[in-house]
Amino acid sequence: MGQSFLMDTNVIIGYLSKLLPAEASASIDQLPAVISVITRIELLGWYNATPAQLEKLQLFIGNAQVYDLNEEIIVQTITLRQQHKIKLPDAVIAATALVYDHTLLTRNTGDFKNIIGLRMESPWA
Repeated sequence: MGQSFLMDTNVIIGYLSKLLPAEASASIDQLPAVISVITRIELLGWYNATPAQLEKLQLFIGNAQVYDLNEEIIVQTITLRQQHKIKLPDAVIAATALVYDHTLLTRNTGDFKNIIGLRMESPWA
C-alpha cells in the first residue's frame, strides 16, 4: 500500500490560498483530502473569514475524509500530552496520524519533531 497523508490546517490554508510552492500544490492536487476533526474545527472557526473563504473551506471539507475522535485517538492524544509539551489540537492531529498510519503534512514540523513514530513532510521544504 502506498504512503497516505493527513493534512494539517496550515497546509490546507496554504493550498487553498495558493501560497504553496507550485510543485507541492500539484502534488496535493493528486492526494485524497484527509483531515482530523480538529482541522475541520480550526478551518471553519476561522475568525473574520469572509463568506467566500468559508464557502471554499466548506467545499474542501465536504470532499475530505474527516477522522472524528474515537477511543483510540483519545488514548493516543492523552499519551502524547503526557510525554510531550504539545498543544491539545496538535496532539489530536498527531494522534490521528499515528492511529491511521498517515504521514503528517505540516508546515510546523518543529511542533511534532519529538514524537516517535510520527512521519512528517513539509510542502514548503
